[in-house]
Amino acid sequence: MKAAGEALRVTDVVSKERKRRPAPPFITSTLQQEAARKLGFTTSRTMRVAQKLYEGVAIGEEGAVGLISYMRTDSVNLSQEAVAEIRDVIARDFGTGAVPDKPNEYKSKSKNAREAHEAIRPTSALRTPASVAKYLDDDARRLYELVWKRTVASQMVPATMNTVSVELAAGSEHSFRASGTTVIDPGFLAVYEEGKDAKSAEDDDEGRKLPPMKTGQAVPLGSIHTDQHFTEPPPRFSEASLVKALEEYGIGRPSTYASIIQVLQNREYVYLDNRRFKPSDVGRAVAKFLTGHFMQYVDYDFTAKLEDELDSVAAGEAAWIPLLERFWKSFKTTVDEKSESVDRSEATGSRVLGIDPKSGKPVSVRLGRYGPFAQIGTAEDEDKPKFASLRPGTSMHTITLEEALPLFNLPRSLGQHEGKDVTVAIGRFGPFVKLGDTYASLGKTDDPYTISFEAAVELVRAKLEMIANRTIKVFPGTDIQVLNGRYGPYITDGEKNGKIPKDRDPASLTQAECEALLAEGKPVRKGGRFGKKVAARKAPAKKATKSADKTAAAPVKKAVAKKAPAKKAAKKPAKKAVRKTTAKRRRRGRRPDRIAGSPRHPPTAAVAGNAPARLRRGRFIRRVGAGFRCRAFSFPARRSAARHPAAPARRTPARP
Repeated sequence: MKAAGEALRVTDVVSKERKRRPAPPFITSTLQQEAARKLGFTTSRTMRVAQKLYEGVAIGEEGAVGLISYMRTDSVNLSQEAVAEIRDVIARDFGTGAVPDKPNEYKSKSKNAREAHEAIRPTSALRTPASVAKYLDDDARRLYELVWKRTVASQMVPATMNTVSVELAAGSEHSFRASGTTVIDPGFLAVYEEGKDAKSAEDDDEGRKLPPMKTGQAVPLGSIHTDQHFTEPPPRFSEASLVKALEEYGIGRPSTYASIIQVLQNREYVYLDNRRFKPSDVGRAVAKFLTGHFMQYVDYDFTAKLEDELDSVAAGEAAWIPLLERFWKSFKTTVDEKSESVDRSEATGSRVLGIDPKSGKPVSVRLGRYGPFAQIGTAEDEDKPKFASLRPGTSMHTITLEEALPLFNLPRSLGQHEGKDVTVAIGRFGPFVKLGDTYASLGKTDDPYTISFEAAVELVRAKLEMIANRTIKVFPGTDIQVLNGRYGPYITDGEKNGKIPKDRDPASLTQAECEALLAEGKPVRKGGRFGKKVAARKAPAKKATKSADKTAAAPVKKAVAKKAPAKKAAKKPAKKAVRKTTAKRRRRGRRPDRIAGSPRHPPTAAVAGNAPARLRRGRFIRRVGAGFRCRAFSFPARRSAARHPAAPARRTPARP
């Protein structure tokens, strides 16, 4: 202030005009990025909505119409017909001054771009967002509007910007600079402006207008305001910036960006916090292990190089067997070496926190089957180690010994209620309260380390009340019941479950109405996800056992001979089912030369006749009808060997 003397002097004024070109039409990656920035869509949601727009939407008398072109593309090109139609729309809606002398052309920045399709564009620019809005849901309307605006803007004139920079001197030793950018001709900005993940200095200058100034002019100085800025680390990836990074590194394809991100989230390697990805404990442990032992395979260049080699195979420029051979030999060797040399604790991200003051044993944290946990002691100790799950929001990479020790206070005994102990603990499915033989889960806001006796008893009371009120109505002489379930009232007879209409009172249903609803219901699942199939397979086995008992006194050969006709008659439906299954698999792309008995895959007597039961029950060989199926191979049963003579020896050399 003293040096300036209450006024700043203008020493230099620089004014520049610059052109800002529109962004190219959408490709898959840029559509996902812009939908994330402007609409808040995830990549999978973007592709799901785009698929609907591509497949077609019913539009009045026109019927089902595809509104956008194919949405999995890396090409920025537009057809001549589409460009001509877009230029007509621009001239009609924004004037002929917004139409460039010749169409704008763009080149793809991706080195691996195949450009097999057009860019993502409206099938007809004449279908404006306003004209089709009433036929679309909110997501589809917003995404279509984004595609339409981006496509139209890509064929408009550049925006003309005027940037003014002024140098202001405060005495002879100090100087300041002020800059601002104003829009002279909006051009394409009248329709669309591309979003950005992080603002730059130029973005801050835009919209800031400076008053006219001349060199030597004195500018009154009222005060000087100072701000301190610190260098910040790069922000964490958002979905938009992650897709951009994948594209820059050459990882993946337009059709795989969404699935890559979905896998990271499904496996809980990362989680979203304020729309930014953060690594989970599992993700940190996996990344540390892979970068420590398999660095060459998780390197960005390896993935990009392999993509190029696979492109060469797809183009017919290289053979696929040598490519896989080069990869597999070195990879298999590395895996074998690491299997012998790497300790399991390293794979689980084990970290020692300190020594337990009570027992004198080490306290550590590591990853387990159900997430991170703390442990007192080791497996080599005489006493069994103590285990405790980490609290929600606690990371195994940042937890301290002082934070870990209180975790072992569970299970907590809160007292007695009606002569029974009330305890709190954490199980496989979360924290719970136990009173006698009754268990009740804690609420989302309840903390097992601080919950009071009264609150715990209330949770158990509510659970007992719910159990008591589970049965709404029973029909004597039948198995039909109207019950309160987890998702509301329903009807069941033990074999089927039926839905109750929303406008009906469950207690007012009659037996006839329940029977009608059960007829439309779904079978009750028993014995797990594939319970019905397991039960169907067990039934023939029981019959076979009974017949075997009856013929136990007969010679073995005769028993086998007697069994064969009985099995034939009983298995006829099963054979049809097998044929149907085989037909279905072939329709899905199953190759005929993969079936046992073909010249390339002759049946093996050792496997066909003597496949042990433990293999049949395992994941590799499964009993199907009259034979065995081993993933891509089928082995006929011994009894059908006569109808399946051994095929001639394989003439083609075995694959490596």
